[in-house]
Amino acid sequence: MAPSINKIFSTDIPALDEKQEDLLQQVKNIRTTPRDQRFPSTNQANHCWNRYNEWLLCLKQTGKDEEKCQPFRQYAVSICPSPWTDSWDEAREEGSFPGLKV
Repeated sequence: MAPSINKIFSTDIPALDEKQEDLLQQVKNIRTTPRDQRFPSTNQANHCWNRYNEWLLCLKQTGKDEEKCQPFRQYAVSICPSPWTDSWDEAREEGSFPGLKV
């Protein structure tokens, strides 16, 4: 007979306030960027750059609607190193970003 595995979490979900429920939904919806046939190599720098600019293109096309473009931002953040996205965000604020202008 196989040993039983103890459950770490109970089956009862505690009551959550609105902020906790929102955070839970955000965590459940986090996805990494899907595989892109245009970038088959292991070096994903071009894929990262492309995803970041796809997010900017979405912002430009939707009139800077952050909510509609959130999946694109998530794709960029999930594949790009944080220092890169931080640097690009700062460059956009300064007006010196070499990619798409929003």
